[in-house]
Amino acid sequence: MSSESWRNPIRPWPLALGLLAGLAAGLALALGDAELRAATGLRPALAAGVAATMAFWWLTEALPIHWTACVPLLAFPALSILGPSLAVNLRGTAMAYLDPYLFLFAGGMGIAAAMQRWDLHRRIALTVMRAIGTDPRHLLAGTLCATAFVSLWISNTATAAMMLPIALALVVQLESQVGGRRLASFGMALMLAVAYGSNIGGIGTKIGTAPNLQLAGFLGRMGTEVGFLQFLAIGLPFVVMLLPIAWWMLWRIGRRDELGQVGAREVIARELAELGPMARPERLVLVVFALAAAGWIASKQLTEIFAPRLSALFGGAKIGSAHLEGGIAMLAALALVLLRHRSEPVLSRRALATVPWESLLLLGGGFALAAGVQQSGLSGWLGGQLRIVSTMPPFSQVLLASLMTVALSAVASNTATVAVMLVVLRDAAAPAILPSVLFASTIAASCDFALPAGTPPNAIVFGSGYVRIPVMARTGVLLDLVAALLAAVWCYFAVPAVLGF
Repeated sequence: MSSESWRNPIRPWPLALGLLAGLAAGLALALGDAELRAATGLRPALAAGVAATMAFWWLTEALPIHWTACVPLLAFPALSILGPSLAVNLRGTAMAYLDPYLFLFAGGMGIAAAMQRWDLHRRIALTVMRAIGTDPRHLLAGTLCATAFVSLWISNTATAAMMLPIALALVVQLESQVGGRRLASFGMALMLAVAYGSNIGGIGTKIGTAPNLQLAGFLGRMGTEVGFLQFLAIGLPFVVMLLPIAWWMLWRIGRRDELGQVGAREVIARELAELGPMARPERLVLVVFALAAAGWIASKQLTEIFAPRLSALFGGAKIGSAHLEGGIAMLAALALVLLRHRSEPVLSRRALATVPWESLLLLGGGFALAAGVQQSGLSGWLGGQLRIVSTMPPFSQVLLASLMTVALSAVASNTATVAVMLVVLRDAAAPAILPSVLFASTIAASCDFALPAGTPPNAIVFGSGYVRIPVMARTGVLLDLVAALLAAVWCYFAVPAVLGF
């Protein structure tokens, strides 16, 4: 699961420059592009200006990205982007910020906060590491896999912050066994395993990272519902395939210290002993999470059963699996709020305060931007300008989308990257291959391994003192390219098979 709350505070001078430059870019496109206005009229040109301003602010972070995501709330009604009437614009814009996928994300974050509050995520990670093994080769694999598994369900930032102290303790234990020698290479490999596992794991589930929900919502608006189990069938195998590649690249770094058969079983045993036996609140969180996960997996079947009754209850409104998944997530979070341990809620107000709620605005802004580009007519014009892409061989379209997204994610957050790329690719790619193109782009957005500033986990492990930028960049760029190629190949074959088109 992704989080963007790590970004640096605003500085006044760059803020002023960035704001002015973004506004200038938007005005230049909306008012200065006579060809666009002549071909499509004023509304698409204005939508292009708003999109350009938002994209510029997102890519440069002139404003916190969730602030930029609120631009459609003011701009769309003021400029009549979604239609000629004010009512249409107000309702259409508001509904983008009330999309059912936002409730799925909110409920999922509540469950994750409860897991963190009672250290259930830490117990799961340590148990996985102990099961895989504690000699250096297996320890690296265990750290990578345990981190990825936890990141399937909670934010990559929280996962990295939780795993970093454990990884540092493991390195210290190994260094003591080799006479106090600093294990610069293995220490770096272990730190990068925390960062890379945090980034890779979130790809696997629908709630694992914000871009996954952006994609699901985007496809839903196009008439293609992607259930939790369907997303799992696409995302989780990719995670399983990429993890061994990441481990092999990291082991090439770590083996330089020639550790032999030394191990760190004592550290893992001590960490688990400190947690003690599983307490009642941990069991409650585990049960609620398991029930919610079962509901998400069975959402297609549950929708078929309950959708007609719910539709009648809500005045004939269309009820899809997204609504049911969001409802399950919110009910699970509510259950954790109502359940008590020693008169304290299992999901307390303090735990909820740690959730990055601004991510909901970011998702809503992405949905609103996509709706504005489509309903204004801009998407049709963009498709005509990029028609050359749709004439390329199908696999080339998927690969191009994946490579472009990996490159863009190196300079922008994954959520901002996906918000821009989904809109651009929608009418550029051939309709027959479009879902594969969009899935490949979304997966590639989370594959940013090269620089400390690329993702929160990268920045967190850089502070350990073991990570050297030149080595991280060389390894990360290669893993970026491999991940982009793997995403293209996998999505080209798997998405049509899973979604059945």
